[in-house]
Amino acid sequence: MTTASLPKTALGHIRVLDLTRVLAGPWCAQNLADLGAEIIKVERPGCGDDTRSWGPPYLRDGEGNNTTEAAYYLAANRGKQAITVDIATPEGQAIIRELAAISDVVLENYKVGQLKKYGLDYDSLKVIKPDLVYCSITGFGQDGPYANRAGYDFIVQGMGGFMSLTGERDDLPGGGPQKAGVAITDLMTGMYSTIAVMAALTHRDRTGEGQYIDMALLDVQVAMLANMNMNYLTTGNAPKRWGNAHANIVPYQTFATSDGHIIVAAGNDGQYKKFVHIGGQPELAEDTRFSTNPARVQHRDTLVPMLADMVKRKTKAEWITLLEEAGVPCGPINQLNEVFDDPQVKARAMQIDLPHPTAGTVKLVASPMKLSATPVNYAGAPPLLGQHTESVLQRLLNYDVNQLQLLKEKKVI
Repeated sequence: MTTASLPKTALGHIRVLDLTRVLAGPWCAQNLADLGAEIIKVERPGCGDDTRSWGPPYLRDGEGNNTTEAAYYLAANRGKQAITVDIATPEGQAIIRELAAISDVVLENYKVGQLKKYGLDYDSLKVIKPDLVYCSITGFGQDGPYANRAGYDFIVQGMGGFMSLTGERDDLPGGGPQKAGVAITDLMTGMYSTIAVMAALTHRDRTGEGQYIDMALLDVQVAMLANMNMNYLTTGNAPKRWGNAHANIVPYQTFATSDGHIIVAAGNDGQYKKFVHIGGQPELAEDTRFSTNPARVQHRDTLVPMLADMVKRKTKAEWITLLEEAGVPCGPINQLNEVFDDPQVKARAMQIDLPHPTAGTVKLVASPMKLSATPVNYAGAPPLLGQHTESVLQRLLNYDVNQLQLLKEKKVI
């Protein structure tokens, strides 16, 4: 392929050496891959990224048989070239140093200090690549009393306050702290890491100076609480859980319909009046206990059960149609089959199909980044373990057949 025929991408000039596994680091690397960067994913020979075995479910081939690729792994690794290298060996360490010398970015999520004993830490690699951008992702950062602890998304959701805000009220059935349905701290750390890497690359391009990026799951979890942080910092009072309700607006919550669930977000008295009229109970707008939002907040425990009974009399689709026509903010709570069948999701092309070496094709979720001049580029499906080891070492490091064979015999690759 000639340079002129290469797709126009934002990061097509960037090479990333990705030493991460599981989710936060791979999510960052996948973002960079979507934007055109060349990603070389380094894994342990024989087993690879932990998430490769985090199944079922597994990707199935054309005959319906399970492949070795877990769905979890597929979620965060498209667009990468996968090589296997045993970094505990001197030969493996030499390979990583050679690759780092010709890379722009190194991503890693090893425990604090673990790569230093291999000579693969930032201070060691910047000697051979002074303008290197090196991003470390850990649970708690490179310093502080918890620095040596392993970081797990679930635990950090609790430590960082997220679970104190998420879940049903303690005084209601099912009340108590609740984690998010996805590993939200890992994902947000991956997103913040993506931003930090691109900022560091911009700085490098302007000054020629590389730098070290210290990303911590706990830092991210604390930072992402946004207005809830400020509610505490401005009052000294820790916010409480409200489940799917709102502390200051009623009704602003979920309701069960006859066949599913909806969200109703009546932000003013006029919208509330339309809501109860559509539900056939206009008297609930005339009652002085419920006619204004402050009154509804005061009497929520009386009103909400009455609204819940009203909502159950229609289907999810009926409510959505009627409320949208009346201008009352609302939305369905969709199962994932409904999400991917939604006409807006389809119009935005949020599902893609890519060729896969063992399954034929693999369905993946598209990147939400839509750039007009440099659109995202899906370079390939999530790779098989070690799929590109030989081609990368031959193309980038000029290893010959004999060198590769020797490394295989020593189980370095």
